[in-house]
Amino acid sequence: MINFTGLAYNIQTHMSFKTLIAIACLSFSSLYAQQNASPKYGDNPKAGSFFNHDGVKVYYEIYGQGKPMVLLHGNGGSIRSRADLIPEFASHYQVIAFDSRCHGKTDCPKGYLTYVQMASDVNAVLDHLKIDSAYFWGQSDGGIVGLLTAINYPKKVKKLLASGANLRPDTTALDPGLLPIVDKMWASVKNDSIRSKHIRLVMDQPNIKKSDLRKIKADVMIMGGDRDAVRNSHFLEMHENIPGSLLCILPGTTHFPYKDRTKWFLEIMYDFFDNPPRRTTTIQLFK
Repeated sequence: MINFTGLAYNIQTHMSFKTLIAIACLSFSSLYAQQNASPKYGDNPKAGSFFNHDGVKVYYEIYGQGKPMVLLHGNGGSIRSRADLIPEFASHYQVIAFDSRCHGKTDCPKGYLTYVQMASDVNAVLDHLKIDSAYFWGQSDGGIVGLLTAINYPKKVKKLLASGANLRPDTTALDPGLLPIVDKMWASVKNDSIRSKHIRLVMDQPNIKKSDLRKIKADVMIMGGDRDAVRNSHFLEMHENIPGSLLCILPGTTHFPYKDRTKWFLEIMYDFFDNPPRRTTTIQLFK
């Protein structure tokens, strides 16, 4: 999925005025938070480091103390995209915020970009930091990377909040209205070596099977908005195939619950991370 907040593509000629204004507002609000943040999240020499994995320099920053929490941004975003939330999270946890491959300050090698590579990068950095397991929050593409980390490196994920994630790039998962927008974006960036990789991700990936979801051992919450770009039925599909998972659909909320309903989002996240999951069913209550 696309995190429009992080995109800066030249799409003015391809989109309606209302859509352009909506995206511009999201972009400007994100930019304002980035420019007025202190310290400068995403470009902080005191907190930032590179780790070489598979010939790729992966950039990450660490803030706070306590239980480790991995922060994974969406498509076209970076650590800077979460500048307004990192201080809040760092008051509760040790935050490890990543720039995904081909995003932010992390290298973008030639060849095909995949979410599987991004999950492998996360695993390698956690190994380097000697972090056995962590809480994960992944938004949009970050949620996909979180799911793949839980599938491929199960010991690394203690709990995962995956918001706005999808399993496949088709209209059984995504709002059909999104696909023409993505096609127009592709037309505007296909000659840009990095941005075209971002859009190809949305067009071609992920391809996560239900059988893969059933392998997940971590506690997982699938989150979405009732006005998300991902179908609510798709969130339910993910929830029903991840053993013991929780499902949270926030009312009056788009693809960006952390912006639309920040207070709710934080309360739900902290309750999920800090307490055992509630799995008692209504039927069990009556037995």
